[in-house]
Amino acid sequence: MAAHPWLDAVVAAGAVPAAFVPDASGGRSDVSEVAGADPVEDEVLAVHPLERAAWRPGAVTFVDGIQRWAVAGYDGVVPLVSAYVAAAARRRGADRRLRTVAETARQTVITAARWLSPGVRRALDASGAELVDLEDVEPGQPGRVLTAAGLRVERLREAAERDVAEPVAEGLGTEDWLVLDGLLSDSTALAAHPRVLGVIKSHGAQYFTGDELTRALTLPAGHRTSVFRPRRHGRQPVHSWYLRLWPWEGHDLLYGLLRIEARAHPESVTRAGAVSAWLVEERAPLSTPDARFDRLLYPIHDVETYLRSRAPGDLTGTRGSRLPKTGT
Repeated sequence: MAAHPWLDAVVAAGAVPAAFVPDASGGRSDVSEVAGADPVEDEVLAVHPLERAAWRPGAVTFVDGIQRWAVAGYDGVVPLVSAYVAAAARRRGADRRLRTVAETARQTVITAARWLSPGVRRALDASGAELVDLEDVEPGQPGRVLTAAGLRVERLREAAERDVAEPVAEGLGTEDWLVLDGLLSDSTALAAHPRVLGVIKSHGAQYFTGDELTRALTLPAGHRTSVFRPRRHGRQPVHSWYLRLWPWEGHDLLYGLLRIEARAHPESVTRAGAVSAWLVEERAPLSTPDARFDRLLYPIHDVETYLRSRAPGDLTGTRGSRLPKTGT
C-alpha cells in the first residue's frame, strides 16, 4: 500500500514503485572551501581556557530540524523522491523541563518535473501533493537527480528551522536566549540578535591555515579559541569561535569540537568565555545512543528526539525485505 495518495496516482499512470532510502546519518553538510577569517579578539588565533560556569541564562529555547527522504518511484529513469522536513523550538524555563513552543513540518515530492511523462505529471499535479521541481537537472543517471534532491531537502529543512526560530527570537524576553543547531549567518534576523547562538557540529569550511589551523583543530577540552569573523560571500556577518567539549586525544581531531556563531558585535567577544562555559555544561547528560554525542548538546538531542517521534515511519509505501523474490 502506498504511503501517500500521490504515489498510488502516479503508479496508476505508469510510474514504477521503488524503495530506496539513502544514508542520511552524516547530518547536515557544510561548505567545503577555504573560506578564511579575520581576527576580532586577538591578532592571531589564540587558545583561551574556560572558567567554571558562573552564569546561565534564565530561560533558553533550543531549535533544531530533521530531514528524511526516499525514492518512492521512477518514471522511466527519473526518480520521484518523497521528502519530509520538520523543525521545532523547545523552551527550558526555571523548572528545567523542555516544552515545545513552536514547530512546523512539510512533506513534498521532489523530481525533475519537466522530464516526467505527460500522464505521470498530470497524475502528480492532480494528487494535490506539494511538488518541488529540480528545474536545472538534466536527465541522465538517476544519481544526478538524487544528489540534487538531497541538497534540496537540506535547504527545505534549513528553511523550516528559520521559520520556527525567527519568530521565537523576536519574542524572546530580555533575559532569554535561543540556541540554534546550525548557522546564524543564513538569517538576517537571527544573526543580528544579541542573545541567539548558532552551534555548528560539521567542519567542512576551513577558516585558517598553518599554525592557526593546528591550534583550532587541536584545541584542548574545556578551551575555546579567539573570536574571529568568518569570511563568507552572500551571508550575514557574524562572530565565531571554536569550542572543545571533550578531549580529542585517542579519538579524532573533530571529536567534541563545535564552532559557535554569535552576533557580530563587541558584546559577543566579551561574553564568549561565559557563554562557552555554559555550553560545555549543556553536553550532559550524554546524547547517546546518537553517534554524534560528542558534539551534540543534550537539549538539541531532545529536540531531535521529539521531532523523530512525530515523523512518518515510511516514505516509500513499500515494506518488507529488499531481497529478490525467488519464488521458492
